[in-house]
Amino acid sequence: MLTVVLIMISGIIVGFLVKSKKRLVKGNDKLTTWAIYALLFLMGIGIGANKTIMGSLHTLGLKALAISLGAIAGSVLLGWVTYKLFFKRS
Repeated sequence: MLTVVLIMISGIIVGFLVKSKKRLVKGNDKLTTWAIYALLFLMGIGIGANKTIMGSLHTLGLKALAISLGAIAGSVLLGWVTYKLFFKRS
């Protein structure tokens, strides 16, 4: 856990130092997007290869769908609120 916190803090420091370099920031945005795609793909492989999860998929059913849709809706809602409060210029 300490490793994760230290990596995050070092990223914040580097981000603060390079924020004026627009080209680097734009490249980082693209890299972040592709890293998220890669993580989602690898997570899908992990789930697909897990016999326990795949075997009990039929029992998860509606509850898993409801939880997933709730998480998505909550993320979208909080993202929208954050945008309205902090990023929208009047």
